[in-house]
Amino acid sequence: MATTTLPWKRLWRTMWNSIPSPLTDRRLLVVLDDFINPKTGRKIFGCGNFHDHAAKGNQKTYPWSQCVVAIGLLKKVKSRWACLPLDFRFYMMKKDIEAEKINAKRRGETVAFYTKMDQAATMLKVVFDHFQLPVIAVTDSWFGNDGLWSQLDRGRQGAFHLLSRLRTNITLYDLAPVIAAGTKGKQGRPRKYGKRLGSADECATTYREKAQAYSVFLYGKQREVQAFTQIVMLKTLRCPIRVVWVFRRSRYVALFTTDLTLSVEQIIEFYGARWKIEAGFKEIKQEIGSAKSQTRKADSVINHLNFCMMGTTLTWIYADRLHSAPDRRHKIWGRSSFAFSDVCRIIAEAALDPDFQSICPRPTQLAQNSFVKTLLRMVA
Repeated sequence: MATTTLPWKRLWRTMWNSIPSPLTDRRLLVVLDDFINPKTGRKIFGCGNFHDHAAKGNQKTYPWSQCVVAIGLLKKVKSRWACLPLDFRFYMMKKDIEAEKINAKRRGETVAFYTKMDQAATMLKVVFDHFQLPVIAVTDSWFGNDGLWSQLDRGRQGAFHLLSRLRTNITLYDLAPVIAAGTKGKQGRPRKYGKRLGSADECATTYREKAQAYSVFLYGKQREVQAFTQIVMLKTLRCPIRVVWVFRRSRYVALFTTDLTLSVEQIIEFYGARWKIEAGFKEIKQEIGSAKSQTRKADSVINHLNFCMMGTTLTWIYADRLHSAPDRRHKIWGRSSFAFSDVCRIIAEAALDPDFQSICPRPTQLAQNSFVKTLLRMVA
């Protein structure tokens, strides 16, 4: 596991090329988020006391854990949304790096510090450079702001777009008034923003009565939602955005995107599919086994998480290439689509089949050496 010869960059690009039909409406839907991986050993690479915003009352708020910033491809696999991991980065606190702690060292040298926004923008740019297709970054409100937008060169003329949740206290402005030809305007530069509309919360109160019904594929089934949309200006991003207020009985959710061509149904469906990265973190940590890893050194930790994420992506690629959707083994009321564990069970049954040995002969060497050679053959 501690080998330093695995060409992960080339392996990941080979994996990206193996994804069937990665586009959704001629775009790449790339979901972005971070997660923590609790550990028990003190001298583990990447560990620190990171804040757990999802901690319960009987859990530590700052557990000893690894913080991972990850991106994944959102695509439909057999009529259900899935998240295919594409890349990741270990985030380490600046104070640990400046103190030259052993947890922030790789091969005897202290790693460089990068913010989460830097790491996220770098990964998104690598994906765009590989596919050369427009990328929509689907994020939560923590990443969906100017911190990431500025790192993405403010969209790079349509190469990148954001789709995120709007904070309730953010101020919205109307579009700048259009001056008719031949009309003499005021002196100075043209106005970029129109009149102040108020905060997202104030606008929600105003637009609730104007909401219309939309039929959206959301959380595995076709649902009817009440929503209202409007194109406004946002000073933090310095560009026009489309805002969609989705109303429930007594609450609302404000979504926004810099891609003005997206419809209301697409915005709601794509953001609803963002939850699949949270399910993907659970698959990586519990079902694939990232949380159970006992590796300590930097190369071992990085290799193991690469294996876990690549194994998750391979599992979804296998599911997408099946002739029909797998049956759900454990039936749950309200859920008819198959689960990640159902695909893992099919792969395990195929691997135990006697005909599997004709495709992948039993290795005569050690298992780990044979597996490494298989990966190297994939790159070649």
